[in-house]
Amino acid sequence: MGWLTLTHAQRWHAYRRTAGSGHLYQGRFKSFVVQTDDHLLTVLRYVERNPLRANLVQSVEQWRWGSLWLRGRGAPRYTKLLSEWPVPRPMNWIELVNRPQTDRELAALRQSVNRGRPFGDRGWVERTARSLGLESTLRRPGRPLKSAGPGNGS
Repeated sequence: MGWLTLTHAQRWHAYRRTAGSGHLYQGRFKSFVVQTDDHLLTVLRYVERNPLRANLVQSVEQWRWGSLWLRGRGAPRYTKLLSEWPVPRPMNWIELVNRPQTDRELAALRQSVNRGRPFGDRGWVERTARSLGLESTLRRPGRPLKSAGPGNGS
Protein backbone atom coordinates (compact mmCIF):
# COMPACT_ATOMS: atom_id res chain seq x y z
CA MET A 1 0.00 0.00 0.00
CA GLY A 2 2.86 2.36 0.79
CA TRP A 3 4.40 1.89 -2.66
CA LEU A 4 1.02 2.42 -4.34
CA THR A 5 0.24 5.67 -2.50
CA LEU A 6 3.79 7.00 -2.96
CA THR A 7 3.75 6.26 -6.70
CA HIS A 8 0.28 7.74 -7.14
CA ALA A 9 1.23 10.90 -5.23
CA GLN A 10 4.43 11.34 -7.25
CA ARG A 11 2.62 10.90 -10.57
CA TRP A 12 -0.24 13.17 -9.49
CA HIS A 13 2.21 15.95 -8.56
CA ALA A 14 4.28 15.41 -11.72
CA TYR A 15 1.20 15.58 -13.97
CA ARG A 16 0.02 18.80 -12.33
CA ARG A 17 3.56 20.20 -12.04
CA THR A 18 3.10 20.63 -8.30
CA ALA A 19 5.87 18.32 -7.08
CA GLY A 20 6.97 19.28 -3.60
CA SER A 21 3.94 21.38 -2.73
CA GLY A 22 2.20 19.24 -0.14
CA HIS A 23 0.99 15.75 0.68
CA LEU A 24 -1.64 13.99 -1.36
CA TYR A 25 -2.44 11.33 1.28
CA GLN A 26 -1.58 13.29 4.40
CA GLY A 27 -2.86 11.37 7.39
CA ARG A 28 -5.37 9.25 5.48
CA PHE A 29 -4.22 5.71 6.27
CA LYS A 30 -3.95 4.80 9.93
CA SER A 31 -4.02 1.49 11.72
CA PHE A 32 -4.33 0.40 15.32
CA VAL A 33 -5.18 -2.80 17.16
CA VAL A 34 -8.87 -3.22 18.06
CA GLN A 35 -10.47 -5.57 20.59
CA THR A 36 -12.82 -7.98 18.82
CA ASP A 37 -16.08 -7.16 20.59
CA ASP A 38 -18.28 -4.06 20.74
CA HIS A 39 -15.14 -1.96 20.31
CA LEU A 40 -14.75 -3.35 16.80
CA LEU A 41 -18.37 -2.46 16.06
CA THR A 42 -17.64 1.08 17.26
CA VAL A 43 -14.74 1.36 14.81
CA LEU A 44 -16.76 -0.14 11.94
CA ARG A 45 -19.62 2.21 12.70
CA TYR A 46 -17.23 5.15 12.66
CA VAL A 47 -15.81 4.12 9.28
CA GLU A 48 -19.19 3.47 7.67
CA ARG A 49 -20.48 6.81 9.05
CA ASN A 50 -17.76 8.85 7.29
CA PRO A 51 -19.86 9.97 4.29
CA LEU A 52 -22.70 11.01 6.60
CA ARG A 53 -20.35 12.88 8.94
CA ALA A 54 -18.91 14.69 5.88
CA ASN A 55 -22.45 15.68 4.79
CA LEU A 56 -22.11 13.81 1.48
CA VAL A 57 -25.41 11.95 2.03
CA GLN A 58 -28.46 12.20 4.27
CA SER A 59 -28.22 8.56 5.34
CA VAL A 60 -25.34 6.10 5.13
CA GLU A 61 -27.13 3.60 2.90
CA GLN A 62 -27.12 6.22 0.11
CA TRP A 63 -23.29 6.19 -0.18
CA ARG A 64 -22.73 3.86 -3.14
CA TRP A 65 -18.97 3.62 -2.64
CA GLY A 66 -19.04 2.17 0.86
CA SER A 67 -19.22 -1.35 2.23
CA LEU A 68 -22.61 -0.75 3.85
CA TRP A 69 -24.26 -0.02 0.49
CA LEU A 70 -22.31 -2.79 -1.21
CA ARG A 71 -23.40 -5.45 1.31
CA GLY A 72 -27.05 -4.51 0.81
CA ARG A 73 -27.28 -3.70 -2.89
CA GLY A 74 -23.99 -4.46 -4.60
CA ALA A 75 -23.45 -6.89 -7.44
CA PRO A 76 -22.28 -10.35 -6.32
CA ARG A 77 -18.96 -9.96 -8.14
CA TYR A 78 -18.17 -7.05 -5.79
CA THR A 79 -19.77 -8.26 -2.58
CA LYS A 80 -17.57 -11.35 -2.65
CA LEU A 81 -14.60 -9.02 -2.15
CA LEU A 82 -15.88 -8.08 1.31
CA SER A 83 -14.70 -10.13 4.28
CA GLU A 84 -16.99 -11.48 6.95
CA TRP A 85 -16.70 -9.69 10.27
CA PRO A 86 -15.29 -11.54 13.29
CA VAL A 87 -18.31 -10.35 15.30
CA PRO A 88 -21.98 -10.57 14.32
CA ARG A 89 -23.44 -7.47 12.70
CA PRO A 90 -26.41 -6.21 14.73
CA MET A 91 -29.81 -6.56 13.06
CA ASN A 92 -30.34 -2.79 13.31
CA TRP A 93 -26.88 -1.96 11.91
CA ILE A 94 -28.05 0.68 9.39
CA GLU A 95 -30.01 2.44 12.12
CA LEU A 96 -26.97 2.37 14.43
CA VAL A 97 -24.65 3.74 11.75
CA ASN A 98 -27.07 6.57 10.96
CA ARG A 99 -27.17 7.53 14.66
CA PRO A 100 -24.42 9.98 15.73
CA GLN A 101 -21.67 8.67 17.93
CA THR A 102 -21.13 10.19 21.35
CA ASP A 103 -18.38 12.71 22.02
CA ARG A 104 -16.80 10.15 24.33
CA GLU A 105 -16.72 7.47 21.61
CA LEU A 106 -15.25 9.91 19.10
CA ALA A 107 -12.59 11.12 21.53
CA ALA A 108 -11.49 7.56 22.36
CA LEU A 109 -11.40 6.58 18.68
CA ARG A 110 -9.46 9.67 17.65
CA GLN A 111 -6.94 9.06 20.41
CA SER A 112 -6.33 5.56 19.03
CA VAL A 113 -6.12 6.86 15.47
CA ASN A 114 -3.73 9.68 16.32
CA ARG A 115 -1.48 7.74 18.69
CA GLY A 116 -1.70 4.21 17.22
CA ARG A 117 -3.06 3.20 20.62
CA PRO A 118 -4.97 -0.10 20.96
CA PHE A 119 -8.74 0.42 21.15
CA GLY A 120 -10.67 -1.64 23.69
CA ASP A 121 -11.47 -1.88 27.37
CA ARG A 122 -8.82 -0.61 29.78
CA GLY A 123 -7.35 -3.95 30.87
CA TRP A 124 -7.22 -5.27 27.31
CA VAL A 125 -5.56 -2.07 26.07
CA GLU A 126 -2.85 -2.26 28.75
CA ARG A 127 -2.15 -5.98 28.15
CA THR A 128 -2.12 -5.55 24.37
CA ALA A 129 0.12 -2.47 24.47
CA ARG A 130 2.57 -4.31 26.72
CA SER A 131 2.62 -7.44 24.55
CA LEU A 132 3.11 -5.47 21.32
CA GLY A 133 5.61 -2.96 22.69
CA LEU A 134 3.14 -0.07 22.36
CA GLU A 135 3.46 1.27 25.91
CA SER A 136 4.44 4.70 24.56
CA THR A 137 0.97 5.06 23.04
CA LEU A 138 -0.52 4.96 26.55
CA ARG A 139 1.57 7.85 27.88
CA ARG A 140 0.85 11.50 27.31
CA PRO A 141 2.60 12.79 24.19
CA GLY A 142 5.69 14.91 24.64
CA ARG A 143 8.33 15.09 27.27
CA PRO A 144 7.48 13.83 30.79
CA LEU A 145 6.69 16.56 33.33
CA LYS A 146 9.39 17.35 35.84
CA SER A 147 8.42 16.32 39.33
CA ALA A 148 8.41 19.06 41.93
CA GLY A 149 10.90 18.42 44.66
CA PRO A 150 14.50 18.89 45.80
CA GLY A 151 16.98 19.40 42.99
CA ASN A 152 14.39 20.50 40.43
CA GLY A 153 14.46 24.20 41.22
CA SER A 154 11.39 23.96 43.45
